[in-house]
Amino acid sequence: MSYDFNADDVFEIAEQLERNGVNFYRKAAEGASDSAAKKLLVKLADMEYEHEKDFKSLRAGLGEKEKASLIFDPQDEAVLYLRALADTRVFFEKKIDNTSLKEIYKSAIEAEKDSIVFYLGMKDAVPAKFGKDKIEAIIKEEMQHIRMLSSELTGLK
Repeated sequence: MSYDFNADDVFEIAEQLERNGVNFYRKAAEGASDSAAKKLLVKLADMEYEHEKDFKSLRAGLGEKEKASLIFDPQDEAVLYLRALADTRVFFEKKIDNTSLKEIYKSAIEAEKDSIVFYLGMKDAVPAKFGKDKIEAIIKEEMQHIRMLSSELTGLK
């Protein structure tokens, strides 16, 4: 069975991915011994939280056609499929080596890249007339996180 997702479906999952990101960064911050790193990881958790709110707002602003089901799916299997992906692949139980700031940043960058790959796949699954362009906002936000983390990683000695 093939699934076609609308922008509403994708934004719902984006909200879940951001919640997973908040949990990831908070867990990393709890285990970090360096106070500057802890501060940065808490900041990233806060940014993920703000992104979740942004995506919720974007989702609330979608029109009816962007929320319309594209297939007959009375049991919401398409959304359940997306939720399962979000909860098992991106930011899900990532192994965090809290003894190394370098490893924390590398794990975070990997998780951010995973989220971008997920969003790129979902962008291709959403027809243009149902809000495909709105998914670009999600991808740009996650790319910003990678730039920030890469800068911090590069700055480590």
